[in-house]
Amino acid sequence: MRQSLRITDGPVGRNLFWFTVPIILTGLLQFCYNMADVIVVGRFAGKEALAAVGSTGSLSNLFINLFIGLSAGASVCAAQYLGAGNKDALDKAVHTAMGIALFGGVLIAVVGVLFCRNLLIMMDVPANILDETELYMTIIFLGMPANLVYNFGAGILRATGDSKRPLIFLTVSGILNVALNLVLVIVFHLGAAGVGIATIVAQALSAVLVLYFLANKTQEIRFSFRKIRFSGKYMRKIFQIGIPAGIQGTVFSISNVLVQTAVNGFGDAVVAGNAAAGNIGDIVYIVMNAVHQTMITFVGQNVGAGNIKRVKKIILTGCLQVTIIGIFFSIILGAFGRPLLTLYVPGEEEVIAYGITRLWYLLPLYFTCGLMDVLVGAQRGMGTSLVPMFASILGVCGIRIGWILVVFASVHTLESLYLSYPVSWIVTAIIQAILCCWVYKKTKEQSN
Repeated sequence: MRQSLRITDGPVGRNLFWFTVPIILTGLLQFCYNMADVIVVGRFAGKEALAAVGSTGSLSNLFINLFIGLSAGASVCAAQYLGAGNKDALDKAVHTAMGIALFGGVLIAVVGVLFCRNLLIMMDVPANILDETELYMTIIFLGMPANLVYNFGAGILRATGDSKRPLIFLTVSGILNVALNLVLVIVFHLGAAGVGIATIVAQALSAVLVLYFLANKTQEIRFSFRKIRFSGKYMRKIFQIGIPAGIQGTVFSISNVLVQTAVNGFGDAVVAGNAAAGNIGDIVYIVMNAVHQTMITFVGQNVGAGNIKRVKKIILTGCLQVTIIGIFFSIILGAFGRPLLTLYVPGEEEVIAYGITRLWYLLPLYFTCGLMDVLVGAQRGMGTSLVPMFASILGVCGIRIGWILVVFASVHTLESLYLSYPVSWIVTAIIQAILCCWVYKKTKEQSN
């Protein structure tokens, strides 16, 4: 069976690095397109439109994270079946996963459109941007089926050892996204709605590309809509890994919604500065999350192939790589924070100042968030998802929610609010390291 890289043998560090690079580039390319969204709307539609776009990310993530978690479950299943050489099980798991993606996308679209305005009001979105925010979110929700199909399909491709094709698909769809942004926002003056339309059209193209490739170009998989089935056996396995991962992401989003709600209470200038700085900080998360995705594929395939001793080296190498990546990018972004923020809101000194505050409080310890995610990815690759889910919920969400209710309630400042992030990362990373050692020992004993 041909693979893009030697995942189950050969030098761990080199193969891990070269598999991760296309995922990093994919993420950075996606970031550039998202940044183009924010820059275009900020420069040509004003800070109110920027706040409308920037105040809603945690809300959309609240809806999609459960199904994105299920895509991680599908990736683990695909990687383990491929490592074990079980092509029939791989085929059935893939078609079950794509059925889940289509159903989930439609479900999110319906629920999101129906309850969008009420949720935005609950989040205390400023009244002067509420209507524009609602329109933008309605458009984004309508694109959810394509969003999930692409994410599931890209995850399956990576599980087979192909991290390059998702990069190619994103390049093509992203160029379309930027072009539509410029036309719809600058020429037709559609503001945040124009950004939303450009986003969902580009997502539809990426979904079509990934489905076409899965149907015609892969050796391991031959996708067909006629073969989509909700097979109980494979749904259980996907859910076993994916539901805890999705619940974790959903609860993370709830805690982030609470943080965003607290930020919204400071007014639209703070919301805009927070949105711009958050977009810049996402660069660090994106490159670190690429190592997390690599862990799922490498650990999953090696567990499936019975190479348990190799798994330990993969985990240690992944932790080293994510630490170096996180520190390097945090230093670069910290040094160029002001000129980067100026790209979003030129001349808005108040907004820029608020953005710098967020960057300086989050960037120095951002690598601990990467360590936390890599250790979680390793545990999922070994087939364990429930334990790291509870640890992350208690560590990250519990601390952030408790911090907002106790510390932030007493010291009502942005600085106090932002400190909840690094504190939660450090505590949870330590917990996940202990759990990962335990899961590895358990997996090794079961393989003997």
